[in-house]
Amino acid sequence: MIRAGIIGGAGYTAGELIRLLVNHPQVGIVFVHSTSNAGNLLTEVHGGLEGETTMRFCAEYDLASVDVVFLCSAHGQSRTWMAEQRLPEGLRIIDLAQDFRDESEGFVYGLPEMNRGRIREARRVANPGCFATAIQLALLPLAAAGLLEDEVHVTAVTGSTGAGVKPSATTHFSWRSDNLSVYKAFSHQHLLEIGRNLRLLEPAFGQEINFVPMRGDFTRGILASVYTNCPLDEEAARKLYADYYAGAAFTHVAERGVDLKQVVNTNKALVHTAKYGSKLHVVSVIDNLLKGASGQAVQNMNLMFGLDEREGLRLKASAF
Repeated sequence: MIRAGIIGGAGYTAGELIRLLVNHPQVGIVFVHSTSNAGNLLTEVHGGLEGETTMRFCAEYDLASVDVVFLCSAHGQSRTWMAEQRLPEGLRIIDLAQDFRDESEGFVYGLPEMNRGRIREARRVANPGCFATAIQLALLPLAAAGLLEDEVHVTAVTGSTGAGVKPSATTHFSWRSDNLSVYKAFSHQHLLEIGRNLRLLEPAFGQEINFVPMRGDFTRGILASVYTNCPLDEEAARKLYADYYAGAAFTHVAERGVDLKQVVNTNKALVHTAKYGSKLHVVSVIDNLLKGASGQAVQNMNLMFGLDEREGLRLKASAF
């Protein structure tokens, strides 16, 4: 049995992570840390866990009591936490923040479709960003084949949970409902990890990635619409993608157009390709809280401990 601990347990991603681990046949949760909620039942914060756990949040914890710790605190806090800890030898760490996505401090970038073998051997894994996951899954086959030859154009829409649990002017229901807006155009922080990884696969790639993120009028999910000039015809492009993802546990190349309802509440990623003149259009869809965060973290944990990647993640999309 894998003994797991969670640091920063009150947010959306932590709530999804707890839900997955509570139902994982090979995992037992030892502690869930939250300074502001210490002593409170997990179900007081994460109501969806009612009937599944009677655990309480803790302020103090013993890292020697766990085999893996998940860092779910805000961006920037993971580095501080690491610097303050005396880490037991052999402890595995999965960081869901952006602090170590540059692979510093011995971390491996945790996108299984790119780094499966390295993740299996890793002690520390940096979970990718949600937008970064969706966009890279749309581009990895091209980069691996050396076929990213021109600028890349991306428009991607995310649900309100992507902004985190703390309310703000752009996350309140009264503002978000029946609304659509652009934010961080051409400057989103996930561009750093996307560009870095594409250049690792295709060192000659030096073109712009023009990314326009959008806030959607829905709770969860990301749809990324990506296009770039590509020399392949439609049949060859589809074969390239199908071959690249043939061994992927959760990423599938769809014959028809894809939509969010096919992936929400699952760890699946669906990718669809189509050719329009010289342009290859790729649509990628994921659940931002699962394949874009906590589901991918559990997938990485499974790899790190030699389990089947799908263990604890055989989730089904709703029929409606």
